[in-house]
This record gives sequence, structure tokens and C-alpha cells, in this order.
Amino acid sequence: MDESRASWANTTHDWAGAVDADHLAHIRCSPAEFAPDGPWHLALEVLAYAADEAAGRGGGHCAVVLHPDGSLSVRDDGRGTDTRVDEQGRTVKKPVMATKDLRFFDFPQAEALPDGRPRRGMSVVAALSGWLVHTNRRANGAWTQRYEHGVPVTGLEPVGADGTTGTLVRFRPDEALGPVTVPAAADLSRLTAAWPHLELRVDDRREG
Repeated sequence: MDESRASWANTTHDWAGAVDADHLAHIRCSPAEFAPDGPWHLALEVLAYAADEAAGRGGGHCAVVLHPDGSLSVRDDGRGTDTRVDEQGRTVKKPVMATKDLRFFDFPQAEALPDGRPRRGMSVVAALSGWLVHTNRRANGAWTQRYEHGVPVTGLEPVGADGTTGTLVRFRPDEALGPVTVPAAADLSRLTAAWPHLELRVDDRREG
């Protein structure tokens, strides 16, 4: 039975609003604070959610691809982003891209990413990317949505089921953050140590 959105408990994000424009603007005004190591830090913010899912399920796989157009994609095989139906029959997804992660954003001491920097959440990735496309596959349906600088520019667009679940986040970091670089072996080792339940593959598809 569909439930009122007001009755939905907030865990990682506040279900009440889809976009927090002030929050996104705050991130965009301080890129050195929120992406101190450039584009790879943004990839770690996305990977942290895949690692959470893998830890909760006892294991999972994730692939990072560096694309020729300067974008990165992170694909995992988890359950997909939480999506619900409200009392008016509308599909509502947890607003992970355009609102703050309640666990981390205002509490930089709460958790560190493998690069030693504070974890802040997926909204940092969306806000500091010219565009981001979030494709979500769950057991009860699949959709995709595009964002520009953290603001959704499309609705939830249905995509065909392919028998899998999980998320695919593809984003192009702002050029001001610097070039996309392949993580060094030491960086990947720290990642493996921090997230032992997540099996990671990095695929560099850029020319040269």
C-alpha cells in the first residue's frame, strides 16, 4: 500500500525535498574543500555507497571506467537506490544527488574516505560535475535521470529491465578540478584495505 511521504523515515537523506539549491551552491563555491584531490576524490564518494552496499550484503562488485570524453562511470551490483511510490501514485527516489547526506555532510569527522579526506556524500559529485547521469535498477523497476551541476534536468525516465540490479553513475567533473588520472597502485591498495567486501576493477578507455 502506498504511504504518505511525510511518514517516510529519514536515514541517509531527507525525503521531503528533491533539490537543496543552497546546499549545491555551497559545494560549488568551495571545490578545494569538497574535492581536494580532484576528480578521483569524486569517484571515491560514489564508490563509498557501493562499498556500503557490498558490506551489507557480504560482498559486491564495482567497475570504474575512465571514458574518452573526460567522464567517469561507477557501476555496482547492489540493490539500487531506494525508490518508493507516494500516496498519489508518484514514483519518488531517495534524493541522494541533490540534497545532503545527513550522516556525513555536516559532520566531517564522521567517516574518512580511503584518501584520508572526509566523506561528504553523493551531492558533492553531482554539484561539482557539469553533468551526471544516474541509472538505477531495482527488482521492481529501472529508470535513469540526468543532472547538471547537481540540479535534475529530466524526470525519472524508465529504462528496460535487463535482469540485473544496481546503480550506474556517470559524471563529467568540472574542468577546474584538474585532469582525470588513473589511481596509483598504492591508492588502490588503500581502497582494498578500507573496503574489503568490494571487488573493484578500473578500466581506462582513454586514448594513449
